[in-house]
Order: sequence, then C-alpha cells, then structure tokens
Amino acid sequence: MTSTVPALGTRTAEGSALQAVLLDMDGTLVDTEGFWWEVEAEVFAALGHTLDEAWRHVVVGGPMTRSAGFLIEATGAAITLAELSVLLNAGFEKRIAHSLPLMPGAARLLAELSAHRIPTALVSASHRRIIDRVLSVLGPHHFTLSVAGDEVARTKPHPDPYLLAAARLGADPARCAVVEDTATGVAAAEAAGCQVVAVPSVASIAPAAGRTVVPSLDHVDLAFLRGLVTDR
Repeated sequence: MTSTVPALGTRTAEGSALQAVLLDMDGTLVDTEGFWWEVEAEVFAALGHTLDEAWRHVVVGGPMTRSAGFLIEATGAAITLAELSVLLNAGFEKRIAHSLPLMPGAARLLAELSAHRIPTALVSASHRRIIDRVLSVLGPHHFTLSVAGDEVARTKPHPDPYLLAAARLGADPARCAVVEDTATGVAAAEAAGCQVVAVPSVASIAPAAGRTVVPSLDHVDLAFLRGLVTDR
C-alpha cells in the first residue's frame, strides 16, 4: 500500500475481513496537537524558559513521560516529571474546556462507523482524565472502548496500546485498521501488525508498505478502511 489515495468510497467492501477500527485522538480526531505545544510553552515560560520551536516535532505524538522528560532535560528546568505532568494535564484540560475543534471529516467518519456497528476503539497516549473529557465531546457512544496512555506499561511507539485494544475487542490486529497522525503512533500500530492510515498533522509521514497516507479524514470512509484489509 502506498500513499496513493483512491476516490472516497471507491474501495470495495465485498469480501472485507475488517474486524475493528482503532483511532488515535490528538491530531487525528480532534485538532489539539497545537494545544499541547501551547500549554508546554506557557508552563515553561512560567518556569523562566523559552521552548525552541524545533522541539515541537520531537514531542508531538508521544507519551507525556517522553515529551515532558525531553523538555525538562532540554531546558534544565527545576521541576520533576510528576510535577510537570500535573501542570500540563491541568493546562490542557483548561484549553479544551473552552474549545475542542474536530479534525475535518472526523464527525462523519465516527457517525458512519457507529451506524454500521463497527467495533471502534479510541487509542491515545494521553491520560485517562484527558480522554474522558474529550470523549464527552466526541460522544462515548461512538466507541466500544478506549485505551489511555497511563493504562498500559508501555505506550506508543510500543505496540501495547493497539494490541490491548484489539484483544479487548476480540479482533486480530492484522484485521484492524488504525488511523494515526504521527510517526510515533504509526510505529506503534505497525509494530502491532495493524493496517495503517496516516493522516499527518504536525510533521509529514512517508509512505511505506502496509501504510496509506492521506491528507485528511475527508479521504477516509468505511469502504476505504474495509479495502485496506481486503487488499491485504
């Protein structure tokens, strides 16, 4: 599979063995990757440090332990990882309380998957407190289950979150379609053996075997996702 994007709905659904759809959250369904960076910049500014814009690509898409740990080391800020995590989560919750914009095509895709009763999981490196807040806006009825980054021993880029979601859904990872926006998330999904659709947000993602790259969720529907597994 390459980055070639078929017209919406042109992939056949006949003979599809798609068992579940697993979706990332930040930058994939909700336009919040920028929120995280803004909160990080504000927190470190209060600590007397200015973040380098180049670091944004380093921290995007990963678990908070990795991104926060990197920023502490890079700035030399006098704060512990636990203390910083509390500040970042609190700042992010405050941001999304005022606005939580959806990514283009997200509402339509979730409605379609729900209407066809496709087992669907929200799989994020964000903590449970953040996921539950976002779910209240996305609609928890759209998801069979969700997996948070603080509920697994190893989160993305490790395959554990996607393997756990597939297992809980009783699905074969190879028969699951994953939608991700970052290289970290793509790496996790591919390590789990899933079929991957990459919708890049902050940084570009190169095409590869078993990976389809599209410009937005407007190019993704149920027939398209079924086709990923059928074509396999």
